[in-house]
Amino acid sequence: MAMEYLVKVGEAEDSSIGRGEGKPSAGPVYRSIYAKDGLLELPSHLHSPWQFFSDSAAKYANNPMLGRRKIIDSKAGSYAWLTYNQVYDSALRIGSAMRSLGVNPGDRCGIYGSNSPQWITAMEACNSQAVTYVPLYDTLGANAVEFIINHAEVSMAFVQENKLPAVNLFLPAVALFISASALTKAICPFFSFQVLSCLSNCCSNLKTIISFGDISALQKKEAEELRVSCYSWEEFSQLGSLDSELPPKQKTDICTIMYTSGTTGEPKGVIITNGALMAEVLSVDHLLSQTDRVLDEEDTYFSFLPLAHIYDQVIANYCIHKGASIGFWQGDVRFLMEDLQELKPTMLCGVPRVYDRIYSGNKLGNLEKGIAQAKAAPFFDKLVFEKVLGNCKQTKLAFGGRVRILLSGAAPLPRHVEDFLRVISCSTLSQGYGLTESCGGCFTSIGDIYPMVGTVGVPMTTIEARLESVPEMGYDALASVPRGEICLRGNSLFSGYHKREDLTREVLVDGWFHTGDIGELQPNGAMKIIDRKKNIFKLSQGEYVAVENLENTYSRCPLVASIWVYGNSFESFLVAVVVPDKQAIEEWAKQHNVTGDYQALCENQKARNYVLDELNSTGKKHQLKGFEMLKGVHLEPVPFGIERDLVTPTFKLKRPQLLKYYKERVDQLYSEAKESKA
Repeated sequence: MAMEYLVKVGEAEDSSIGRGEGKPSAGPVYRSIYAKDGLLELPSHLHSPWQFFSDSAAKYANNPMLGRRKIIDSKAGSYAWLTYNQVYDSALRIGSAMRSLGVNPGDRCGIYGSNSPQWITAMEACNSQAVTYVPLYDTLGANAVEFIINHAEVSMAFVQENKLPAVNLFLPAVALFISASALTKAICPFFSFQVLSCLSNCCSNLKTIISFGDISALQKKEAEELRVSCYSWEEFSQLGSLDSELPPKQKTDICTIMYTSGTTGEPKGVIITNGALMAEVLSVDHLLSQTDRVLDEEDTYFSFLPLAHIYDQVIANYCIHKGASIGFWQGDVRFLMEDLQELKPTMLCGVPRVYDRIYSGNKLGNLEKGIAQAKAAPFFDKLVFEKVLGNCKQTKLAFGGRVRILLSGAAPLPRHVEDFLRVISCSTLSQGYGLTESCGGCFTSIGDIYPMVGTVGVPMTTIEARLESVPEMGYDALASVPRGEICLRGNSLFSGYHKREDLTREVLVDGWFHTGDIGELQPNGAMKIIDRKKNIFKLSQGEYVAVENLENTYSRCPLVASIWVYGNSFESFLVAVVVPDKQAIEEWAKQHNVTGDYQALCENQKARNYVLDELNSTGKKHQLKGFEMLKGVHLEPVPFGIERDLVTPTFKLKRPQLLKYYKERVDQLYSEAKESKA
């Protein structure tokens, strides 16, 4: 296979020729052509992300670094900025205060809250003192956060002020955790029973809480009764100084422990060293340079993906390294586009769920055919293009008017959505693939290389990759079209799971990290994600079903907002729960004189039959096999949400939880399908 964008650096290993008992075949080892002479290594003078920040603070002292919108009379105004020098001084004071209270290098400090200047400042304060920071987020649930505090032995936590408790309900770090407000109770009722118990279960480790803003006397008093000290941001800053000596730092020091929610089981603490994080940042810079789109001090990044996840953290560190400005959203999705308009960023990172909504909102579901490059935009049907999009300039203005770099990650971006965005955004778009364990992106497409559209591109310049066969799923890494589990090794991988050597041994085998994701190597060397290793089950007639691949296919149906496909070894066919696209189903109802609101339509048998027929039509169009077709569908008006524990914070389906939640509906679908067949 002649691969334009890969360099082979290791031979394939055939399981039939002595690879080792029980080990499947593995394909050749590849690097990106952009690392053909060797993997990117961290320069010898770099030891900690603190150097990215301190160097930029010296070089770009008066450049705006962190910005958020001023709230005047309950309305958001223009962005107010802190300079690199101001944030640097604040981080030094906060770091010094941490040391004064006995938090030492190697200790763990939690950070909880929405993306904000305080979040980044707390992170840099930890970096300054070689303290390991542990991001926390409430979508993990109170039990999980309590687990993380104890598991990571978090002794201090920075907490967003509106996550602190209501006056008569103390929710300590906890807010770490979950606001006790009526709003949170309404959205997350199953969390509220844990509110009062959390601090008492954590205080053997957690001794200090610092609010991002103010904190009330009552909150302080209630915490002190459990021997936990509380400070406002300003009070805590006053405990530190600007001239305290900073400790030495090493590449091998643990920078952060990032807990991943996963789809089952307890959260896993992914250990990321200073060296791994910095190598990833430099690799991002290296690969963006291939399109001449690297950031500089004139650029502005819009930060709205959670800083508690590796994706936004790497990009934030990259922006800091380059002296760019970071503007934060208000934390309310209703004002997301308004924030974009006000900030006018030049760089935006999103996930497929966000980009797909932009795509759906433009009603281009039926424009898959046609020329997909920006240069080909004039060939679009003039009437449709003008009516739906206006023009490229208008669409670019929706992002604020200056955006030139779009990145997508966290899940596969459908080809048709990527085509659409490349046409209408007038920007470079790169789709990437990665995990927390790979310190964010481990593959990325190069924005200006069109043949990489629909793929996640090539390995980052810090990584080598190979495919390993998965015989039980029919994936052969040595076939003419290589398919198999993506395995990685290199300089930007995690160092294991905190206190879980057993889990570490499961995924790190012979120096290779086994991702659990199934890739297909394209003729040009780009990788395409096609499946998930664990999302496989056998039907009663013996056929294996790769369910994630099916869901990706059925999601191409314009009627579908979300879909969960289910089957098991006691049944011979598949059923699904579908969240229909509200606008599409209402339009169908109007055309067919079917009355009722959205919820009523979801209960309407005609609507169910229509959606089922359209799904199977999509399946046939994409050549699904007979046993992969659906025999029944339940229409769900409420999106699969974090609040019902049906998806992870990155919107991956939690299959055991979905089955438990919809067990009655699933049983009913099987019963109906069998009766119909009889």
